Amino acid sequence: MTPAEQRIFGMPMARLYPLYVAKVERKGRSKTDVDAVLQWLTGHGPEGIASEIEKGTQLEAFFRDAPALNPARTQIRGVVCGVRVEDVPHPLMQEVRRLDKLIDELAKGRPLDQVLRR
Repeated sequence: MTPAEQRIFGMPMARLYPLYVAKVERKGRSKTDVDAVLQWLTGHGPEGIASEIEKGTQLEAFFRDAPALNPARTQIRGVVCGVRVEDVPHPLMQEVRRLDKLIDELAKGRPLDQVLRR
């Protein structure tokens, strides 16, 4: 694991969540949309997400202990920060990039049903 990956995996969801919400709200989307993405991707319910944020759960544990990672998440393809999501070698980093990709799609105005691969 690289130092950059260690830094990212150690970030608390409480630090990232407001950044995700702010990003989509600047583009006319809502916190509810971010919550829907997190629920779809990880299986955390609304109370679970709030609890993980309140506890300061690190990103690594947030994904590792997710109740049910969505099997359809493997359909998430594309580029985030110049890196193809499907080509990321580290499994946990790939999950982080998948979340980033979904948030990017929300911010770009893609309909929620399409973002969630329904």
